[in-house]
Amino acid sequence: MQHTTYKGLNAFYLETDALRLTFLPDYACKLASLVKKQTGREFLFQSPKATLTLPHYGAAFSAYDSSGFDEVLPSIDACPYPDGQYQNVPVPDHGEVWAMKWKWEVSPTGRELMASVRSENFPYTFTRRITLNHNEISFDYSVTNLEEGGFKFIWTPHCLLNCSPATRLLIPPNLTQVMTVEHSTQHLGPWGTLHTYPLTTDVHGQKLDLSATEPASAKNCEKFYFTQKNTAGWCGIEHTDNGDTLLYSYNADLVPYLGVWKTQGGYRGDYNLALEPCTGAYDDLYVANKIKKAAVIPPLGQYNWQFKMTVK
Repeated sequence: MQHTTYKGLNAFYLETDALRLTFLPDYACKLASLVKKQTGREFLFQSPKATLTLPHYGAAFSAYDSSGFDEVLPSIDACPYPDGQYQNVPVPDHGEVWAMKWKWEVSPTGRELMASVRSENFPYTFTRRITLNHNEISFDYSVTNLEEGGFKFIWTPHCLLNCSPATRLLIPPNLTQVMTVEHSTQHLGPWGTLHTYPLTTDVHGQKLDLSATEPASAKNCEKFYFTQKNTAGWCGIEHTDNGDTLLYSYNADLVPYLGVWKTQGGYRGDYNLALEPCTGAYDDLYVANKIKKAAVIPPLGQYNWQFKMTVK
């Protein structure tokens, strides 16, 4: 582990022969940078700001930098908790854990990072162990339910990726239909509109390849979910300009849903995309519970899963 600073904040980096990862320990142990050493490619979207500000609990996600890799739990959208003892307790925008203080420790080898956080308003602890091995990053997650009642949640890796018109989505072939959940999209219509994937016809009658990335000049946003479960347990992106590829793999039974976010110059003028494997759909825990698409932890139980990022 090497200490450094990053955009005005305390930081440290871990590295292998292939990768360098920069973390912000005071910013919920956020993964701020992921660089492939061989080509120098930065995979994670970077804030244009020279300095970053630490968020407070319950902050609006859009008020902060929206870069790098934040953990999102127990909901993506702000909503009331759906039922039980905590019914109607507010869940903040993009969940709680991205704007909380974590405990963390790096192993003596410098190849493992253990971090955890306990909710102040809900009965859970969230633990993440990151292990580096050459070109692979393994994330072992655990959510522990601390009370004698089921706990429902959505988790997703809010990992904003750099992109260009040469960037293409890599999606298992069994996923052939998507539903839009982004009102500001220019192409896909209102929330709930269905489209074939990857090729569809947009609301203007134009052919559209959803696996491709528009230029930033498009000033467009898209967020869609595949309507089928991702039983293959993988997804990724390829930068076709030089072949650099980032693949995700994970437990398909525990993380069955897959969303895609693209802001192609639209939202705040940003230019990035995110592949979002999710334990529930569609962004809102209250809605997910209604349609029985939320993850549930049994009383005093745990929900454990693994997520891997492989750079090729």
